[in-house]
Amino acid sequence: MKEENDPNLFSGYGVEITLPDDQAFLKVKETLQRIGIPSYKDEKTLYQSCHILHKRSRYVIIHFLELFRLDGRSSVFSKEDKARRDAIALMLEEWGLVKILPKEKERIENETPQHVRIKVISFQEKPDWRLIQKYHIGSKK
Repeated sequence: MKEENDPNLFSGYGVEITLPDDQAFLKVKETLQRIGIPSYKDEKTLYQSCHILHKRSRYVIIHFLELFRLDGRSSVFSKEDKARRDAIALMLEEWGLVKILPKEKERIENETPQHVRIKVISFQEKPDWRLIQKYHIGSKK
């Protein structure tokens, strides 16, 4: 069995973070539902890019394509997807919702481009948008 401080717990997936308090998990989860890739074809639709994953008292911000791979499903996780995930983690930290671990922070700051295609829907705008998750944590295959 892996220990809580096992460096391979998430097998290199996601951006490992800490949370400031017990209520932060739900705040981050709800906020992530409002961050993603927009589509304006039929109606205002936003495809959620990242999720928060909790395992053995540790947390990561993880892209939905990484979750597919953890489930053993095939997916192509591109450099753009990684940059988007890292930019979202940096935004969450800037807003005071999470703290990125120092080893992750240094890597992200050196690798993440300045401009990444992301839309953030304000809480007030949420009813005007159709929010779509491409991965549902805890659901059966």
